[in-house]
Amino acid sequence: MNDAFDQAGRHRTDILGIFANHRVAANLLMVIMLLIGALALNKLNVQFFPNFELDFILVNTIWSGASAEDVETGITNPLEQRLRNVDNLKEMISSSAPSISGISLEIEEGANIILALDQVKKQVDDFVSLPEDAEEPTVSHSVRYESVARLLVSGPDDLGELRHLARQFEQELLVKGIDKIDFEGLPEESIEVRIASEQLRQLGLNLSQIGERIDQLSQDLPAGLIGENDGTRELRSLNQRREPAQFSDLPVVGDEGQRIDLGAIAEIARKPKQGSSTITSAGKNSVVMVLRRAENGDSLASAEILRQWLEETIPTL
Repeated sequence: MNDAFDQAGRHRTDILGIFANHRVAANLLMVIMLLIGALALNKLNVQFFPNFELDFILVNTIWSGASAEDVETGITNPLEQRLRNVDNLKEMISSSAPSISGISLEIEEGANIILALDQVKKQVDDFVSLPEDAEEPTVSHSVRYESVARLLVSGPDDLGELRHLARQFEQELLVKGIDKIDFEGLPEESIEVRIASEQLRQLGLNLSQIGERIDQLSQDLPAGLIGENDGTRELRSLNQRREPAQFSDLPVVGDEGQRIDLGAIAEIARKPKQGSSTITSAGKNSVVMVLRRAENGDSLASAEILRQWLEETIPTL
């Protein structure tokens, strides 16, 4: 009888030991899962929407001074014919404007975008009918940026001063780690050249001739290559003028040693392009800065960069 009780007690002890071992194993497994979760959470990409790849490839070509019709005939149409052979091409849209050709290729969803990009580059590289004075086409894969925050900047009545302030803020935020910043309400600018008709008559010129002269002397064009293999570098003719003062010393007449610069006969100013949209807030000129992150960026980290920048900047305004 006593032996039976002893044997039952031993069985009970064995069962309790098994349960205790299982409890320890379960607790250990829970700790491991929590540690793995904590490590994964630290590396988790924080964003508003899931990532998705943009299956678009862009081909842009600059042909300075060419009309839209010449661009279409000499660049856009021939390139379109070549690019129709790209595998998994869903749709192709092109546009031709003065001095620039743009072609957008949409690739079928699920197709290998890297292989498609290589095919497009090969077709473009094999295009031998490019006009002599046109730049080499650029091929790029469209990258998606997600909006993180919108910052309204308003104040100076002078739009030029507001533009300078917005650009300064842009550089500061980019340096701190914001991936990309777009602007709304910041009109595109152009250089306006005004010449009195009396001046043109005295010089025996017309506006078309002045325009051609400006175009000839203000260009940023490739000037060939230097070096071989990995040491190859592109040479460029950096005569592109971008500021009114740079146009002032542009010679429009230079025959028989007599030189007349554009600044001596014209009023030159940088002005917003006609039709550009602007934004006002409480009656003041305003600009909206749209802060964006790349696909591998962190929305919360970008928001924290903005918060710290605001704390540093607002007291200085």
